[in-house]
Amino acid sequence: MNRLDGKIAIITGGANGQGAVEAEVFIEAGARVVITDIDAAAGEDTAARLGEACTFVQHDVSAEEDWTRVVDTTLELHGRIDVLVNNAGIFRVLTLEETDPKVWDQTVAINQTGVFLGMRAVAPAMKRQSAGSIVNISSIAGLTSAKAHAYCATKWAVRGMTKSAAVELGPSNIRVNSVHPGFIDTPMLDGHGVPRAQLVAKVPMGRTAEVIEVARMVLFLASDDSSYCSGHEFVVDGAIKA
Repeated sequence: MNRLDGKIAIITGGANGQGAVEAEVFIEAGARVVITDIDAAAGEDTAARLGEACTFVQHDVSAEEDWTRVVDTTLELHGRIDVLVNNAGIFRVLTLEETDPKVWDQTVAINQTGVFLGMRAVAPAMKRQSAGSIVNISSIAGLTSAKAHAYCATKWAVRGMTKSAAVELGPSNIRVNSVHPGFIDTPMLDGHGVPRAQLVAKVPMGRTAEVIEVARMVLFLASDDSSYCSGHEFVVDGAIKA
């Protein structure tokens, strides 16, 4: 039996990168997946590549009405929602003084409000079925400081929101956890403005992570293998924070 047989999952930011790999891993594990993204062309291409087990819905995670549409579409197609992965996010390397209010508002809207709206949107369906797993993608920037003021603030917020939601939703058998990747081998890594070799030098394991390594952690939290894990941080960072 596959680890996600019969499970229905929503993955935001699923058109590319980490979200797309998570979708592929989930489908291989037996799930049916609804991927969402603001990028319609990339989302449609990814859904076509992943096959009939994957559906794409265009989605602005900062818009409440879009969340209603995503949840309604998923329930119409599949009748239930077992897993939500709040993966969508943006990253800007800007210090406190470099961060203007527009950048701050945009980062909060996507990275923080999007997570809030997602958890709020799926909670009623998960409560009705007395089961569910919500996985919020944070960052090691949600465990320490970073020279990316708005990004760091939102990733700390996701950590706190995860804990609060886990306590609130726990009586309904809904688990909520956060994943905190370190330096992952994606194009976003080059957005740090620091040479990769300099970043890798900070990692005790001596390398960046592959996207699949984060996806496997998300799979664990989505599956019943983590049935008594809730309200906690799961770090994928090669011992940076050890």
